[in-house]
Amino acid sequence: MRQITGNKLLVRALKEEGVDTIFGYPGACTIDISDELYRQDEIKVILPRHEQALVHAADAYARTTGKVGVCLVTSGPGATNLVTGLATANYDSVPLVCFTGQVARHLIGNDAFQEVDIVGITRSITKYGVTVSKREDLGRIIKEAFYIARTGRPGPVLIDLPKDVMSELGSPEYPETVNLRGYKPNTSVHMGQLKRALKMLNKAKKPLFLAGGGVNIARANKEFTEVVNITNVPVVTTIMGRGAVPTDHPLFIGNLGMHGAYAANMAVSECDLLFSIGTRFNDRITGKLHEFAPNAQIVHIDIDTAAISKNVQVDVPIVADAKEAVTKMLEYVTPCETGKWLDTIEDWKAEHPLKMKKKPIMTPQDVIEAINRIFDEAIIVTDVGQHQMFTAQFIEITEKKKLLMSGGLGTMGYGMPGAIGAKIGNPDTPVISISGDGGFQMNSQELATAVLEELPIISCIFNNNNLGMVRQWQKLFYGKRYSMTCLRSGAACRGRCGEVECPVYTPDFMKLADAYGAKGIHITKKEEIEPAFREAMKSTKTPYILEFDIDPEDLVYPMVKPGGTLEDLIMDC
Repeated sequence: MRQITGNKLLVRALKEEGVDTIFGYPGACTIDISDELYRQDEIKVILPRHEQALVHAADAYARTTGKVGVCLVTSGPGATNLVTGLATANYDSVPLVCFTGQVARHLIGNDAFQEVDIVGITRSITKYGVTVSKREDLGRIIKEAFYIARTGRPGPVLIDLPKDVMSELGSPEYPETVNLRGYKPNTSVHMGQLKRALKMLNKAKKPLFLAGGGVNIARANKEFTEVVNITNVPVVTTIMGRGAVPTDHPLFIGNLGMHGAYAANMAVSECDLLFSIGTRFNDRITGKLHEFAPNAQIVHIDIDTAAISKNVQVDVPIVADAKEAVTKMLEYVTPCETGKWLDTIEDWKAEHPLKMKKKPIMTPQDVIEAINRIFDEAIIVTDVGQHQMFTAQFIEITEKKKLLMSGGLGTMGYGMPGAIGAKIGNPDTPVISISGDGGFQMNSQELATAVLEELPIISCIFNNNNLGMVRQWQKLFYGKRYSMTCLRSGAACRGRCGEVECPVYTPDFMKLADAYGAKGIHITKKEEIEPAFREAMKSTKTPYILEFDIDPEDLVYPMVKPGGTLEDLIMDC
């Protein structure tokens, strides 16, 4: 049998796994892999400008296509630049397989040039990580990596590739099956537990569905909506679960949590049965833990055994894939008597509707509502900060619209590269990123990638001249001591804020767009919003930056008080 190098086997393995796109950045320890990729044309290689952006792009590609995202970086700093992206994917359950170069085996542990223990560094933020120490193990390890990444609770897997292992000759065979003794993810539903949960649902006077990101990950939206329609039980979602049912559905109340809708938070606090599917019950949605859903029995369906009763003690645990569980529910659910309960919820909605105060000047809600009106189909990707929360509150998510964001880790800089990955995976779907001026600058260099790949993404920048979310906390809880949040601050005004004229904002985003070969429109008035989007939509190959001037005093409300319960809401001030 003709033998081949590990580099050739890797490329063969990628093809066998159905990989059509790889996000990579080269270096000394991966140059031979780059050479093998050059010799083929089935796998498209995307070259971003930074490894962090690379892994965010692969992440968004995976979230929007349902495929495994694939990364390739070199050893040392190339590998360590993956850390934030791996943690982002790990928190949000995104299937990635990331290949890192490594120095030759005899150099490992000798402080060689660009040597780091990347498996050790990323152990807590990956689903699995391994250094390939023998050429004969390479095929098996790659096969296992793709299987682990996409099954059970999806997540990132890291494979570290020593240069000498990859240059060794060995078998050209790639395994067809996987046999991992210690890894047997459960997806099937325990029918006894499920029937018990549904019996409780029928008896409840104030039942409530809580849908998390697990519903979207499992692509169980259609089935879950059918369950809601049959039962007539209202729904709240986490921000990652937004879109589990269409946001215009009459039984959808809103997001819950720190910046949740008043009616959604009140519903959780007053319900007598909380039926949760695919959520971790983290602190952003629970508020003060021991007072979360105080009157409710809790059912929790999740594919991850470790997530159940980790933060909130539940009455009926069900370990299962969300889609399988919801599909089984369809066989048994019946209408519930929820008329009075729904009337109460409608009263809460009327008491405190989720909307910003009307102003003569442009607000974030004006921009987001324009997106709702103009785009029937779209993928919306956010950065992290106030703009993210505004988007989570007001964006309409239907069957033809998806929302992507870093929900678990809260990663600034996700927006632009995320939009690139989403567009590469969905070339026929409009892709819009929404960033703050701070978050955009964390990966603004990826404008080059968008231009060179001819991706007509629309990058919205909400420019309030500040790191808005931190500034909001400073205004509400720190006596308006705006430390380290003004993005115009520098040597010219340090220590003299209010005494001297503010420096000009840096950069000029319109000039930045021009410098990269993109196009830009600066929007200052409400009436300019829709024409700007219409103009950007005409582009077929060139990305657009739409910069919106936002008042720094536009704050995200409601807001749960620090250390408070879901009912301890600041509505406005």
